[in-house]
Amino acid sequence: MRVTGGEVKGYRLKVPKGDLVRPTTDMVRQALFSMLGVMANDWRKVLDLYAGSGALGIEALSRGAGWVDFVEREPRCCAIIKDNLEKTGFKDKAHVYCCNVKKALTFLSDKYDIILMDAPYSDRSSGDLLQQLAESDIINVDSLVAVSHSNRSPLSGSYDGLRLVREQRYGDTRISIYHKGG
Repeated sequence: MRVTGGEVKGYRLKVPKGDLVRPTTDMVRQALFSMLGVMANDWRKVLDLYAGSGALGIEALSRGAGWVDFVEREPRCCAIIKDNLEKTGFKDKAHVYCCNVKKALTFLSDKYDIILMDAPYSDRSSGDLLQQLAESDIINVDSLVAVSHSNRSPLSGSYDGLRLVREQRYGDTRISIYHKGG
């Protein structure tokens, strides 16, 4: 898996062996960041939930994000994210929280411009998590929440102020982008 754009374009990222994660394909990541490039007003603060190898957050850093917080529950993946950050030169622009997403949402207090969410396809709680995000204080009025999910698990058009503003399908993957603003 390689970074598809920006400062470290082409850099090969380390990925956990086995079926521990389902890495987002280069094509889907490139499409996601093309959409965000047009839609996002600010990239100062990004949150990567279910970070896996850290590919989405590192892609954001490569494309100009000021800071990324990574949340991943699997310790082996946390170590790989830290290694990928070190090798790409982004370790001073990021923090890795090695805990589950629901726990992280109880202590994260910064406001995020972009939230990237790529839960395992077997995890059916994306809608509940979007509701929790919509009700949280970590979303600004202009925040975007980008969710990568299975086509077989459709999401609602809105979650308490988060409105679906763009959706695109790539094989079995669907990208749904929500906006907090009016």
